Amino acid sequence: MRAKNYRHPKGRAYTRTDFVKGFPAPKINKFTMGDTKTKFEYQAQLIALQEAQIRHNALEAARVATNRELMEKLVNNYLMQVHPYPHTILRENKMIFGAHADRLQDGMRRSFGKPIGTAAHIKTNQPIITINVNADGVETAKKALKLGSAKLPIPCRITVEKVQTKEVEAVE
Repeated sequence: MRAKNYRHPKGRAYTRTDFVKGFPAPKINKFTMGDTKTKFEYQAQLIALQEAQIRHNALEAARVATNRELMEKLVNNYLMQVHPYPHTILRENKMIFGAHADRLQDGMRRSFGKPIGTAAHIKTNQPIITINVNADGVETAKKALKLGSAKLPIPCRITVEKVQTKEVEAVE
């Protein structure tokens, strides 16, 4: 099995977990890290440049690499969110090659495949990871997103923008 076989989404997403018996749970275990109560000034995003499926272990690797850099430099003065959830179930029709393999496999007969993992379907210009930081952590957030994008199978761009805060005035 190769990851590039599952990179490009083909056909309809296979997500009906009530019909599937024993598919592996997604490896990604936390989608929000950092300080969830503080309001931050800047938002940095990792945005996909093309449509693809990203496997759950690639999302977890990107999350770990990004979070490690943020923890070292900013301690807990950030908010990081991983947006896509790996819903799509990936299947593989396992084939055995080598000596006497002809007695152990059926080829393409009943080749629906067994579940081997999950993947998130990503659209073009969809944010994958978002980091909220203050002005002193913008460069660290950019570097962390660059490290995280290296773990993903598609090209990504990093955008930084100032967060618009809405002030509500009391009317008497």
